[in-house]
Parts: sequence; structure tokens; C-alpha cells
Amino acid sequence: MSISITPNLTSAPRSIPIGAWVALLLAFALVYVGAMWTPGILDDADGTHAEAAREMAASNDFVTLKVNGVRYLEKPVLTYWMAAVSIKVFGENEFAVRFPSALGILLSMLFVAHWANRAFGARAGIFAGLFTVTGVGSFLFTRTFIPEVWLSLLIALSLYLFLTALELPDGGWRWYAGYASLGLAVLAKGLVALVFAGGTIFLYLIATGDWRRWREFRFLTGSLLMFAIAAPWHILAGLRNTGGMNGHGFFWFYFINEHVLRFLGKRIPRDYNKLPALVYWTAHLAWLFPWSLFLPEAIKHAWHEWRDRRNNIASGGLGFAQKTTLMCSIYALLILVFFAISTNQEYYTFPVYIPLFILIAVPLAAAGEKEELYEDYGRPGRASFWIMGSHVFLAAFGVAIAVALSSGLWSSRNMPYVADIGTVLARRGVGEYTLSMSQLFDLTGESFAALRLPAMIAAFAMLAGPVTALVLRKRKHHFAATWAIGITAAIFLFAAHTAMERFDPFLSSKKIAARLQVVIIPEDKMMIFGDQANGSSLLFYLKRPIILVNGNKTSMMFGSTFPDVPKIFLDDEGLKKEWQSSTRVFMFVSADHVAEAKKVLGESMIPVFESGEKLVFSNRK
Repeated sequence: MSISITPNLTSAPRSIPIGAWVALLLAFALVYVGAMWTPGILDDADGTHAEAAREMAASNDFVTLKVNGVRYLEKPVLTYWMAAVSIKVFGENEFAVRFPSALGILLSMLFVAHWANRAFGARAGIFAGLFTVTGVGSFLFTRTFIPEVWLSLLIALSLYLFLTALELPDGGWRWYAGYASLGLAVLAKGLVALVFAGGTIFLYLIATGDWRRWREFRFLTGSLLMFAIAAPWHILAGLRNTGGMNGHGFFWFYFINEHVLRFLGKRIPRDYNKLPALVYWTAHLAWLFPWSLFLPEAIKHAWHEWRDRRNNIASGGLGFAQKTTLMCSIYALLILVFFAISTNQEYYTFPVYIPLFILIAVPLAAAGEKEELYEDYGRPGRASFWIMGSHVFLAAFGVAIAVALSSGLWSSRNMPYVADIGTVLARRGVGEYTLSMSQLFDLTGESFAALRLPAMIAAFAMLAGPVTALVLRKRKHHFAATWAIGITAAIFLFAAHTAMERFDPFLSSKKIAARLQVVIIPEDKMMIFGDQANGSSLLFYLKRPIILVNGNKTSMMFGSTFPDVPKIFLDDEGLKKEWQSSTRVFMFVSADHVAEAKKVLGESMIPVFESGEKLVFSNRK
């Protein structure tokens, strides 16, 4: 016979204590508050998106996104609205750009804690909130200005509102709030929000038999509300942006190219990558770390709930806990399967974090309750075996990481500190730099000398934290054991942020921009050789048009085909002409494009300064 732990966990749900909320807010502050100021705006996507928000704030055009004055029609607009408003309030700086993402994480923590508390009790709520702010992926994929955190929050909120509406004879406002949340999710990331939310709800209704209640769903009026929220911007953007590449305007580029062709792997331009399904799924062990180690127990619990759903329905219906488990399981699986088929980037599955963190919180919360709740569905001892096994692995892994970091510290003890870490990095080109984490593979022994402080912090955390958690778990201090892991993760991510600060010259062009601002005058011309993504943060910091040499590609490609595009694009011949003119020109060139630039200009390129494998040349001394 199968006995579920879930009803017992929710028999008397309690409010989360004030002290727990304070601890969660402190964990959030340790990981995310300082990271809103440093490092500088990163090149590539971060700089491009930050500049789009800055230009939106400066122009007050809240319909058509532009980068360097060129139409940028790839993305929906919600997070750019947030960042533009933030820039108007806080100024044109890193904090203003990163504030919306940090706010999204904070609200996600509060929301996830509330949902898990309602479904599984206060302890599960505390843990789910802790996991949200200390997961590796949550931190890594909010270092770049992308909309995933808001997509994740808004879809999860719509699913939660759907569930709570089903709990009541008349769901009332919850139905409409759910549709409104889904409309905002479409504005955050596009039609994929409808696929994830709609697909999850459809499969859930089939699995539970609740499809028979379809008359309660306010489908017509709710859809009209969702359309009223999501449609106006899309319509205005389409009407204002016609006549692009081969006559294709916004509607074709946004809906066909960015949705259908991206899914099929035929998007223009092809500036992305795709990982094999098995590698893509396995990578989540890293993105959900350290909580991914407890996934086996969470999967087992979810499987038992799925297996017993018919019996539970027949015996009086599913409780809110069982409904939450089924909904989160279906939602997570749908996302993972979808992006195993589609083209993918590591951060595309960010929305899977919320449902998985809720599911992982359940067995860890059960471990702190009475012994009968810890008996793994009638087989005493098994749950504690798997949880203890995860702790043992984490402790061993932590020791291994600490030893590796200590070894690096020791081997670099006599090496000089290198302020510009970009000068000692390898250029291994993993994934041809189309993966967001490609640069991690460029680390060398020499670069380790610049990372001593964060390495020491991380080594101490990984050595002491997991071992402490293991000891606490063995002594059945279950709540403290889970928090010990959470504190370890928070300190480790703090160290990771400190390391990112050391990478500032390599990841950002902020220092290059600061040096340029001292010498450049309005009459001078500024250029980027090649793709503007190589130095996209220059646009944000210099706040002036930048000429792109052979740069009408990747994110600039479609916008460059409109007839009213600003005259900022040059080919090799145009570069020669400008370089030989009487106007002083500064040209930014990444290290791997210097040889290409010299083929065009020869020895007339006068070096001005260099930072982090980023060089600036001029045609005048």
C-alpha cells in the first residue's frame, strides 16, 4: 500500500515566522544586493539590452526598441519598460539596469515561499524560498539583463492562481488575475508563455479530470483580458515597423523568425547554439546546485503522487498539496522536453526552477517532521537514506572543491596579482562563444592569481558548510542542516560575484569607455570593428552613436535593412575612407579581430590603450 506524506504535511499549515522571513531576506541581500552595482554592464546581450532600455528612457519611445539608433525587434517589451522606468528614477547606471532582475528574484522568493507554505506547510515554504535565492542558475542567469526571471515568475503565478481558483466554488477574481498574469508573461518573453502555461494546464486537466469544469474557467472573458494586456504593444510595434528585410516587417520577424524559425533551428541570423538533449538536461544538476542533489527524493515523491492520483480522486479528490505536486511536475517536464527539441541556451529553462524548487522542498520539509512522515510511503528508513546519501555526496564534493581551490591558491602564491585578468585568459572558444557560459573554459593558472580572495571564501564555505550540514542531519537537526547548505550556497555565490568583479575588464568595456571619455570630443568619431556585441557596453557608457564596421549582423542584422536606418554601417572601403579623413577616429577592436582590421588599414592603426583583450586604435596621434 502507498502512503503519501503530503496530506500530513498540510494538515495544519502555519504562517512562516517573521524570523524566517528575515533570514530569507538576508540571504537574498548577501547574494544579490551588491551584485546590482558591480561589475560593469557586460558586453554582448547585457550591453545590448541595457542600451535598448537606456535609449527607450532617453527617447520616450516605449513601442520600438532601438540599439545605437537601429531597430531592435527581437524581444518583447515588458522588462525594457521596467528598466527604462528604473533608469529614469535612478539614473543611467548599473544599479538601474539590474534592479528589475533583482526585484524579480525577490518577488519570486516571496511567491514561491507562499505557494509552498500553502501547499506543504511553513517549513516547505521557507525551504522553497531559500532555494530560489541560493540556486546557482538563479544567480548566474540574472547577471545578464534578460527577461527569464520575470517570465518564470509570471507563468508560475498564473498557474498558482488557476489552482487556487479551482479550490473555490467560484474562483472569481483569481481567474482574471491568472489571465492578466499570463498576458504580462507574453509581454515578457513572447508566445512561449502561452505554450508553457496553456500546455501545463491542459495536461493537468486531463490528468485530474477537472476538464469537466470547463464552464468555470472564464475562458472567453479571461482571454479578452489577456489580449487587452498583451496585444496593444504588438499591434503598435507592427504598425510602426514595416518595410524591413525583403519587405518583412515586425510581424514576420517577431512571430515567424523569432518564434517558429527559432524553434525549428532556422532562425535568421544563426547566432545561437543547441545542446544535445541529454547534455542539456544533465546541465540542470549545475543550474539547480546544491539543491539538485535532492532531486531523486523529489522525483520519487512526485512519482508516487502521480501514480496515486486516481485513487486520491476516487476517495474524495486531490488536496491542494497533491494538485501542486502534479502541476509542478507537469510544468517542469513540459519545459525540459520543449527545449530538448527546440534550439536552446542554458538559461532558456529558467522557468523550470520554481516548480523544481517547490518539489525539492517537500522531502526536506518532511525530514523535519514526525518520524512517521519520514517513512517513505510505508518503507521506513528509505527517505532518510537518500537524503543522507545526498549529504554525503555534497560533503565529499565540497571537500574536493576546497582542495582544488586550495591547490590553486598554493600554486599561485608566488605569482603576481594581475589587475587585467583578460591578459592571462586562454581563448579556447568552447561552443564558439555562443553558449552563455563559454568564457568559464578560458580560465588558466595565471588567471587564478587574480582570484585569490574569492577562492579563499569559496574554499572555506565548501569545506565547512557541507560537512556541518551532514553532521546536523545525522543528529536529526533537519531544519538547521538544510539552512547550513543554504548559507554555504549564499557565501559561495557571494564569492562568485567577487570573482566576476575581477573579470570586469574582460567581460565589460566600462574601463575602455572611461578612458575614452577623457580624450574623445563631440567632433571625433567612434567605431566598433565587427559585431557590436563585441563592445556593446560602450554604447551604454559613451551615450553616443557608434559606427559599426562590417557590423550589420547578429542583433543588428534585421534593423539594418530598414530604409531609415542611421548611417552607422561601414564596409572595408568605407572604413578606409573615414580613416584617411581629417576627422579623428577611435576604433574599438577585440583582440581576435586585430589581424583582420590590420589587413584593411595596415600600419596606420595607432594603438591608444588596451584592457581585457579589448584594444582601441586611432588614425591620429
